This record gives sequence, C-alpha cells and structure tokens, in this order.
Amino acid sequence: MEQALHLDFGTELEPRKEIVLFDKPTRGTTVQKFKEMVYSLFKAKLGDQGNLSELVNLILTVADGDKDGQVSLGEAKSAWALLQLNEFLLMVILQDKEHTPKLMGFCGDLYVMESVEYTSLYGISLPWVIELFIPSGFRRSMDQLFTPSWPRKAKIAIGLLEFVEDVFHGPYGNFLMCDTSAKNLGYNDKYDLKMVDMRKIVPETNLKELIKDRHCESDLDCVYGTDCRTSCDQSTMKCTSEVIQPNLAKACQLLKDYLLRGAPSEIREELEKQLYSCIALKVTANQMEMEHSLILNNLKTLLWKKISYTNDS
Repeated sequence: MEQALHLDFGTELEPRKEIVLFDKPTRGTTVQKFKEMVYSLFKAKLGDQGNLSELVNLILTVADGDKDGQVSLGEAKSAWALLQLNEFLLMVILQDKEHTPKLMGFCGDLYVMESVEYTSLYGISLPWVIELFIPSGFRRSMDQLFTPSWPRKAKIAIGLLEFVEDVFHGPYGNFLMCDTSAKNLGYNDKYDLKMVDMRKIVPETNLKELIKDRHCESDLDCVYGTDCRTSCDQSTMKCTSEVIQPNLAKACQLLKDYLLRGAPSEIREELEKQLYSCIALKVTANQMEMEHSLILNNLKTLLWKKISYTNDS
C-alpha cells in the first residue's frame, strides 16, 4: 500500500484510467482524525444528515478487513479510496437489503461482489463481439423472446420496485438512479432481482453539486449518466439542480414492455394503466411523495395478487 502499482491485465473490461494514489490518510493520522475525514466526505456527498456518525462507525467496521478490532493504515487508505466510489458506498449502506449484491471483499480500490447468475433483465447474454453485428431492432425482438415466464418476470419486477423503495429516502438520504437500463439489472436462480451495476446510482446531494451551474444551451445539456435530467434555465444559461423524473418513473419505463408482453388478459388493462401513471410521475408534482408511494404499492399489490399462488413465484 505504500506505493500503488498499476497492473495492466490486457483483457481488463474497464481499464482503470489513472493510478489511484493512496495518499490519504497519512502515517500518524489518528482514528479520530480519520473518522472526521470520513464524516466530512459523507456530509459533502450525502448532505447534512442527522445520523452520519452511525454511517462512519459502519464504515470503520467494514474497513477492519482482518477483524482484529483495529483499523491499520493500509486498511484506512483502502477504505478512503473505496469511499470515493458511489457503488461501494451504496453497497455498504444497503448490505442488509435483499436486492443489493453482497460485498465479498476488497483490496486497495478494488472490490468483489457476489456472483449473480443472470446478468441482464432479459434472459440471454451474448459475447460483445456478436453483439456488434446484431441490428438493434432484431436484438430487441430477441430480448423479448428470451425472457422468463410471465409470473417470474412479475417477481423480478417486484424486486426492482422494492429496490426503488430502498434508495428512495433511505436512512442516509435519497439516491438517484442515473442509468436505468436492462444491462444493470440481473436476477438469481430464484428470480430475485439483484443489481449488477450500481456505479450510476448517486446521492441526490452529490448530483446537485455536479450538475448545478453547468453551462447549457438546452435541456439536452443537463443530463448526468443517461437518465438523470434537469432543465436548462434560459435566463442564466445554467442547468438547474432539480432532477425532473423520479427513480420510480424510470423503473416503470423499463418494465413497461417487459411486463405487458405475455401479461394475463384479466390484468393487462389495469397493469398498463398503472404503468403509464407511474411513467408520468414528475419530481415537481404536488404531493409527489404520496403519489410515489401509492403507485408503487398499487403496482406491487397487483403483481403479487396475480402470482402469489403460482409455482413460478
């Protein structure tokens, strides 16, 4: 840990773009000082939450990799590097939640998550070389063809709705899903949803700082990731900080075709109506939180009632 070496694995899927310098904390830093550093980082990322001290203590427990009751300098340097990554922070916060992959271990700024059997919402994964030569229209048809049975799709969809609940005003603030695409969601052999990639799920406070005051010509310039959009203030030519579409609306947009294809005829009309109401949700709407809870609970209830007594569920 004294000198970080950059290893070139050749086949690495996502090359690390720069050497991470494990320069903090420095030798001689006390545990109390390190806790203050972590607290300040969380305050900047998550906002002034009342229970940040609890999260700091949780991080120190996780950082103690050899479980000897003490955080060594190497462990502290590793923890500090990892805490710069939103996915790692979210994984620690949601470790007791069903749809978050378990953190298996870490070293330096690398970490390992539990394996997820199916690494896309749709039931077929192809090598990227083959993907290059498949027309997008044909790929969409394949996606819809290679999916689990409808009751199993409904169970996976309920898992996504539950994950949206987990990150919506959780214990340490609101997190925003900024890339809600099928490739970031997977499921296990029991058809329980598991998040595969959470790198574009960011704290709301953090996102507001990233996007506010960004120069813009139109709303198209005010996007983070693929899904987190704000508006362009034409009077100042700066992006506003309020995200237009909540997580739930983006999740419903993703689930619309997935759930409606093969849906039982007796619930199809009601399901379609609820999904479109969900997609229409806006952050700026009056009583958005109440609408959010109502729509989410109605959708879960509709799906559960239909699959509760099937073998697939």
